Amino acid sequence: MAVKESFLAELRYESGMTKKILERVPFDKKEWKPHEKSMTIGRLATHIAELPHWVNDIVGSDEYDFAGRPYNPRTATNPEELTAIFQESLDTAINALENTSDEVLNGSFKLRQGDFVIFELPKKVAIRNMTMNHIVHHRGQLSVYLRLLNVPVPGIYGPSADER
Repeated sequence: MAVKESFLAELRYESGMTKKILERVPFDKKEWKPHEKSMTIGRLATHIAELPHWVNDIVGSDEYDFAGRPYNPRTATNPEELTAIFQESLDTAINALENTSDEVLNGSFKLRQGDFVIFELPKKVAIRNMTMNHIVHHRGQLSVYLRLLNVPVPGIYGPSADER
């Protein structure tokens, strides 16, 4: 099995769970955050929705420099916009993977901020870290936000306390 096939299967599987938790975001509370250093729930949800785009960036180039391409985070204003951002990002990631090869995925990817190199990894490892693991990490945070707001938390890898 090609590496890309494994990533495609995982991305498609995980996207269902990601959609499930994004659908629970209460946009009437989109500015809420649990701590002054935390992102708002609206920003966190949009960040999760945007994350699949890293697949395209990693597959399509050998490096990403925040100094030359500053990150301009978005914040969805309603559930439809959040869903659209996620679907667009997911479709772009799937397309990038479908049109790549193991040779490309075995190549190197460097993430930098000007002269400061944040990391240099094989592209397949960068995809795992910058996309897959990153989404799982922030989905966990979002589930805590939902719990603190008394929003029923969907089951992700099995039932939640709210879904038995």
